[in-house]
Amino acid sequence: MITVSKEHFVLSEDSMSSFFSRFVSKTTEKKPVKLTPAQAQQKMTNEPVTIIDVRRPDEFAEGHIPGAINLPNETISHSALAALPDEDAILLVYCRSGHRSAQAAAKLVQLGYKQVYDFGGLLQWPYEITKEDQA
Repeated sequence: MITVSKEHFVLSEDSMSSFFSRFVSKTTEKKPVKLTPAQAQQKMTNEPVTIIDVRRPDEFAEGHIPGAINLPNETISHSALAALPDEDAILLVYCRSGHRSAQAAAKLVQLGYKQVYDFGGLLQWPYEITKEDQA
């Protein structure tokens, strides 16, 4: 057994500040917001949004939400962000079933985007889909 007396346990102001900063950043980590298709459709109708389809280009070509841009999940990184607007833009993310959109939305939040919404996949999307070229 190890015994430590109070005299041996001293925390400097810097170490306390560092501990507190790490604790606060972990407890206030931002996460993407999950939306239903109806909620996503309402945002598309009422707000300026960027719709991001994170499926592969061949899947995108088979049909996508009108106005969506194709940014495959595996390409989302600092180098792919030129295709996206500023960090304050409203980003609506989807894929086929919801798995890749959840991953992509989490990556976008980690990259600093503040308004990221994941509305799952096209399998649950009851609204219009197009095969026309992306916006």
